[in-house]
Amino acid sequence: MVSLDYPAFHLLVTTFSLLFLSASPSSPFSSLYAGQFSKIYAFGDSYTDTGNTRSHTGPSGYAHVSNLPYGMTFFHHPTNRYSDGRLLVDFLADALSLPFLPPYLDRTTDSAHGVNFAVAGATAIDHEFFVRNNVPLAITPQSLSTELGWFDGLMEKKGCGKVASVECDSAMKNALFWVGEIGANDYAYTAVSSVTNSTVQRLAVNTTLTFLQALIKRGAKSMVVQGLPMLGCLPLSLYLAPPDDRDSIGCVASMNRVARDHNARLLSGVRTLRQSHPSVTISYADFWNAHRAVVSSPAKYGIREPFKTCCGTGGGPYNFQAFATCGAPDASKACAEPSEYVNWDGVHLTEGMNAVLAELFLRGGYMDPPFTRLLRNKRVRV
Repeated sequence: MVSLDYPAFHLLVTTFSLLFLSASPSSPFSSLYAGQFSKIYAFGDSYTDTGNTRSHTGPSGYAHVSNLPYGMTFFHHPTNRYSDGRLLVDFLADALSLPFLPPYLDRTTDSAHGVNFAVAGATAIDHEFFVRNNVPLAITPQSLSTELGWFDGLMEKKGCGKVASVECDSAMKNALFWVGEIGANDYAYTAVSSVTNSTVQRLAVNTTLTFLQALIKRGAKSMVVQGLPMLGCLPLSLYLAPPDDRDSIGCVASMNRVARDHNARLLSGVRTLRQSHPSVTISYADFWNAHRAVVSSPAKYGIREPFKTCCGTGGGPYNFQAFATCGAPDASKACAEPSEYVNWDGVHLTEGMNAVLAELFLRGGYMDPPFTRLLRNKRVRV
């Protein structure tokens, strides 16, 4: 047996470690579906926004997204993402071997591989509806119609002023349209108003379906549409709701029913769109059931805290206080291991939870049709 003195052994181990680490992928999804799409156009709210918002335009109570500890885990500095690190759409880009999507409002970035139009606080319903109905919490003016307008503006800059033109074909070719979670803010903003949940559901779902039709009209062929998560499992909901409003897994029963019913209506509309546009693949990402799977069996997914806020204050079962949210000076500190938590700041998710969702959506059976079938359909069209 060959013996090594300590310095030689240490050098060997260090060299091996560096080689191993340099060869390690940046995420579990690196290049999983490399070359399948050349660009992504993303839409939605703070669950998808990679930097379109700023602290004064984001959700009320989360005005400190430009401060650490936001961004601490992966980027090591704030990026105006509402998380400690990467979002679901970042893992999607990594799986497609594409760069992280630049926010539309950052005009200095390259849009060759797509653009992110999502903005924190955005609603499905047009902002004018909330103004007309005196909804005081709706401070963010952007909605899906805003994001569609931004998309149209980008297409015009690319010379795509007419559908089916050569420029439009180039802009749309090999593009994945990712419509992230949208609609949760519509319910949150109207919670203290006279607008009913049934009205919000009807308008928000109809607006989302109209938005999908508009993208199809503009040439979208491959689309993913997310449903709402289990809104009743977010620390904010658990903090505000009475203790007797709980379901079998400890979440707010009434809010989970709202999200479930919203998703059922959305999925029904998506199925109708599929029938009307057989050449377009629209995959539904089942956020509600993916979220439930993790909260119901957290240890299976490496999660220790399904309900407690990582970056919050107050201790107790939720570690959350509405007036001392993450990033506020001297208000809260991040937990030591965010990857062991579902919830980052009481409303938004940790990078670890986003990675779990990426696994469940891209490989775990929580998309209908599965992502692999969406890819097969794309290849058939080509």
